[in-house]
Amino acid sequence: MTRIITALSEISANYDALFVDLWGCVHNGITAFDEAVAALRDYRANGGFVVLVTNSPKPRAGVMAQLPDFGVPSDCYDTIATSGDSARAAMYTGAVGNKVFFMGEWERDAGFFEPMEVIDTPAPITRVPVSEAEGIVCCGPFDPMADPDTWRADLMMAKQLGQKLLCANPDIVVDRGEEREWCAGAIAKMYTEMGGESLYFGKPHPPIYDLARRRMLAEGRDVRDTRILAIGDGIHTDIRGAQGEDIDSLFITGGLAREDTGTTNQPDPKALSAFVEKEITTPTFAIGYLR
Repeated sequence: MTRIITALSEISANYDALFVDLWGCVHNGITAFDEAVAALRDYRANGGFVVLVTNSPKPRAGVMAQLPDFGVPSDCYDTIATSGDSARAAMYTGAVGNKVFFMGEWERDAGFFEPMEVIDTPAPITRVPVSEAEGIVCCGPFDPMADPDTWRADLMMAKQLGQKLLCANPDIVVDRGEEREWCAGAIAKMYTEMGGESLYFGKPHPPIYDLARRRMLAEGRDVRDTRILAIGDGIHTDIRGAQGEDIDSLFITGGLAREDTGTTNQPDPKALSAFVEKEITTPTFAIGYLR
């Protein structure tokens, strides 16, 4: 049964590290949540270690550069693990071939194709039209507000050519302020439903958690899984991923599941219970907003 708490400080002493989702927990795509920032600062001041674990298709450096624009200060986290870095490593080891069809917004996602020093002999990657490609690299829709059917023709051709789709962001949707946008996960889901093969590297899949642990070790922190708490607003990504890794989780109900959980300041207990039962995914804890 999920325990509803009123503040992170109620349980934080039980954990040496936090794996914290960004979008929907620390910021809303436009501005930071002040209470969330304060909670993470307090946790670090008491010796805790914070890894921002995000399904952003950007490299870690790109996310770090972007955070000040949202008002997220550098003193509320220690390091960052991104879905983009996990997926980039796969791309540069040839997971979807050398000639790839790119889906995304180039001005936003060009950093995905930057070289990775950790890959000794990276595969040479060339962007080509879908008809000439060996595989798809998907950072998101060309237009995140467009009808998903606009992707269908390219995906059907790719499937007929036997191409694999590398998904750099397993999220289906995200809320930018009050606007809901499609993410790469929606494209990958459609491709799979069409009979194509999609490869995932962000939450809830293991590669990003392995990366998060390596980031901690690089900072001199070797933390047992029983002392890690995952925090996020995605029941299918953050919470299901934590459950798959056998680590505790704190569900932020005021994000993507705000209506389903009847959240104003805090979730409605009956609505929350019905929601987690329907999703067959039970968080350890829940709170309306990170604070």
